[in-house]
Formats: sequence, C-alpha cells, structure tokens
Amino acid sequence: MEQNLQPKWEGKVTTKLTQATADQIWTLFKDFFNLHKWFPSLSTSYGVHGTNGRPGCIRYCAGFSIPASNDGNIPVRWSKERLIAVDQDHRSLSYEIVESNIGFESYVSTVKIVPGDHENGCLIEWSFAVDPVEGMEFVDLVRKYDVGLQRMAKKMEDSILQV
Repeated sequence: MEQNLQPKWEGKVTTKLTQATADQIWTLFKDFFNLHKWFPSLSTSYGVHGTNGRPGCIRYCAGFSIPASNDGNIPVRWSKERLIAVDQDHRSLSYEIVESNIGFESYVSTVKIVPGDHENGCLIEWSFAVDPVEGMEFVDLVRKYDVGLQRMAKKMEDSILQV
C-alpha cells in the first residue's frame, strides 16, 4: 500500500457581500442538496441519502469545474459529499467527499457565514483540506475555489436583491 507522504493542502478563500445579511446567505447555504442553484459550474446536485441539512446526509454533485484531462475533453465530474457538521448559531457547515472521479482524497471542507460590521453585509469563508491532487498545483486549486466562491456569492446576493 502506497502512503502519501506529502502534507495536506489546506486553503481558504473569502468573499464579502454588502447587500445581503449573514442570515439570508446562511439560509441558502444550509440547503445542502441544492448547491447547483448557486454554484455556477455545477449542472446538478441532489440528495441521495438522509434528510437535507442534517449531518450524515449525502448529496450528489455533477458539473465541469475540475476537468480530469488536458486533451480537450471536458468530462462530467462528480462527487458524493456527506454533511458532517452543522452549527446553526455560528452559521457554518462541514462536509467531506465520500466518493468521486475528481481525484480528491481525504477531502474536508467548511463554509462559514460571518456577519458584517453593519446591519447588512457578511463574509463567506470557504476552507478546505485535501491530499495533494495529482496533475494539479495547489495555487490553481485555490484559484478555482476563489473564482467559484466569487461567482456563487454574486448569484446568491443577486437572488436576494430580486425578492
């Protein structure tokens, strides 16, 4: 059995929203089975086990965010993700990938919604830890997370402003 002796990649990206409160954004995030509504590169996500928003539930996500090859083909990438913790008071949730074809091993991620200094506004913090991913550089993975978070935050904030 081959052991991975490289340290885990640990990253964190953050974005600030000025037109939505932490409670408004948290309501959207805790809908664990429906991430595709907000994350631009996901074509679908849905529950495959358990009750949405409860620890132990599992969602299936598919899309095109992390292509597996450089030969011009963009295969559908998928993962099954288990919600492992929810903290309503601190507006945070953690999940792990339990199965996928994206090359992530020992992946755990936490999303936290932090209230801003004023009545409106908040920060979204998305952190992750994963074994090094073959064929990818750490800086490129962080960049993908940052771009994804920025786009997702804009989509969430826009939806709240339309109400």
